[in-house]
Amino acid sequence: MGGTVTRTLLFLPPADGEPRWIRVGDDGVLARGRGVPEANADPVVAVPSADAVTLHWAALPARSAAQATAAARIVVAEASAAPIGDLHVAVGEPEGESGERPIAVVAHAAMVDWLARLARAGIEPAAIVPAPLLVAAPTEGFVRAELAGQGVVRGAASGFADEARLTDLLTAGVSPRSLDRGEVDGGLAAAAKSPAIDLRQGPYARRRRRGINWAVVRRSVALTLAVLATTLAIDLVRIAKYSFAADAAEVRADAVARTGLPRGATVVDPGRQLAERLGEVRGPGLGFSATAAAVFGAVQRVPGAELTALDFQPGGDLRIGVAASRESEPTDLKRAIEAAGFRVDAGTFQSAGGRVTGEMTVRAP
Repeated sequence: MGGTVTRTLLFLPPADGEPRWIRVGDDGVLARGRGVPEANADPVVAVPSADAVTLHWAALPARSAAQATAAARIVVAEASAAPIGDLHVAVGEPEGESGERPIAVVAHAAMVDWLARLARAGIEPAAIVPAPLLVAAPTEGFVRAELAGQGVVRGAASGFADEARLTDLLTAGVSPRSLDRGEVDGGLAAAAKSPAIDLRQGPYARRRRRGINWAVVRRSVALTLAVLATTLAIDLVRIAKYSFAADAAEVRADAVARTGLPRGATVVDPGRQLAERLGEVRGPGLGFSATAAAVFGAVQRVPGAELTALDFQPGGDLRIGVAASRESEPTDLKRAIEAAGFRVDAGTFQSAGGRVTGEMTVRAP
């Protein structure tokens, strides 16, 4: 018995009844009892009473479960007096040579009640199987069996509760062959292991708990680390490239600086040394040439103004003497020089002998 796979069949009575249970294994029935079975590792297969579930058999499409269920609902709608919206329809696998599939029909209210009662007892059923389907279908005629105190009848394409008048009507007067306990118990293990139909479908399907696939987790971590390493390598290559480019630019700057500095000068700071060299060549500030050119251009734009003196200071300022024929012309000259981008400080101008004279200081901006 060490390798035996066991299951517990829990027979659901009416609301005021006492449940019964049968524990089965690969070798048959192992134990029986009344009430709610003690908690163990066995999967529990709930078995509602035969009169609570209606069974049909029909040839249905086998392309997908959704198509088979949709076709089954059409069959049930034509055969049931209750609104199809109030009914739960479950479809099983094809049986026998005919290939017809069992169809179980039960009220939604009954399914909700069964699951709620089981939940209160701390039971999550692995399956819910109609009682008649625990009995193997005969090749011909009908068989009768007693399951947990209730009689059920099974035919090749039928299954229902055993009630005297109903049984005679459904079997057309053919008397079912009664199975002994040994025959019934022998088929329970196979029926519990691979039930012909499970009512836990559609909205009542059991939710599967997904375990952590550590192999996938490890693979994901490895791929993430590989991506991070690749990204880091790209950044390092880019930094090295920029560093080499900066070094090359510095070398080129040194070479250019050497062409502009006096021969034999030691290059320490190319930018600063070139600025100093430029100041020496052109003079302080913006240099004499640039400053004088701006002044001469401004004088040409003021017709009555002329220069009387020109003195370039060591600090880069240019002092000019100005003579004009009218008092407004020194102001016009000052504005013209400022328009060229220089700052101008004008001294006091005096009028004598019909001329206006004075001095201005022109500075770099």
